[in-house]
Amino acid sequence: MLAMVFGGRGRPLEEKELPVPVPGAQQVLIKIEACGVCRTDLHIVDGELTRPKLPLIPGHEIVGRVVEKGPGADRFETGTRVGVPWLAWACGKCRYCRKGLENLCDNALFTGYTVNGGYAEYTVAWQDFIYEIPDSYSSPEAAPLLCAGLIGYRSYSMAGEGKKIGLYGFGASAHIICQVASHQGRKVFAFTRDGDLEKQKFAKKLGAFWASGSSDTPPEPLDSAIIFAPAGHLVPRALSTVDKGGTVICAGIYMTGIPAFSYDILWWEKQIKSVANLTRRDGHEFMKIAGRCPIKLHVTTYPVNQANRALSDVRNGKIKGAAVLVP
Repeated sequence: MLAMVFGGRGRPLEEKELPVPVPGAQQVLIKIEACGVCRTDLHIVDGELTRPKLPLIPGHEIVGRVVEKGPGADRFETGTRVGVPWLAWACGKCRYCRKGLENLCDNALFTGYTVNGGYAEYTVAWQDFIYEIPDSYSSPEAAPLLCAGLIGYRSYSMAGEGKKIGLYGFGASAHIICQVASHQGRKVFAFTRDGDLEKQKFAKKLGAFWASGSSDTPPEPLDSAIIFAPAGHLVPRALSTVDKGGTVICAGIYMTGIPAFSYDILWWEKQIKSVANLTRRDGHEFMKIAGRCPIKLHVTTYPVNQANRALSDVRNGKIKGAAVLVP
């Protein structure tokens, strides 16, 4: 099979011919139809996430069809379209798994980081950690649901029940969660890079009540704010926009340093939370919502052998919505 392989920090991905993987116990072999390009992939190839398996096939927003089943794999029929997320496997035995927090599992494996991912034509995955995809989405449209959607949904769930929610960094996750929140009757305030009028227009088209630069102050205090951009300086900015008792959620797996800030913007029982990975429960809940809510997925597709160009376009903010590789 063709695969794009990461050999270490500072090196571009290399196009290689590799053997098709063989599914092990409780695993299925998946013929890939689409794989999203996530900002986490950038953090891996740029060396900001420091412990990848090497060599590595990146990619953890995978959609494809089951073509072979390993020993004991009986959950999906051959031909079923499934999605593979970031959480590849959790042990089920550690203290976190026993508390229902498998996203914090001491022994977890992660797709496209500690096990091979989807920048390829085939992959294998554990049957209990993948999901059926709603029929209403094409495979390229569905790919961003597997991380931008799932991590966005976990972040959104942690933001509480308030009606006014801010989204900082209007990329793949925000463009999905904006639609979910609007569909559920919430007011969305979108914050883009300063001066990015195209993204602000895009946010309003997807249901945002207000959209402006991240340095601007919204017209009313927010109940909560989610920061999707990996920019630590946005934490004090977001704290200053949320009301008493408000929550700021840091959704990324990586963030630059948070600058010192005045205590008065944290006072009044405001909270800062971080999001770590996802659970299978998040996945099942979100796929039900995605099946009911008419989410419009805006994707830019690339052949899988143009993964380096896709990563560069994501890095430089050239993508409206999400980038997706298609074999």
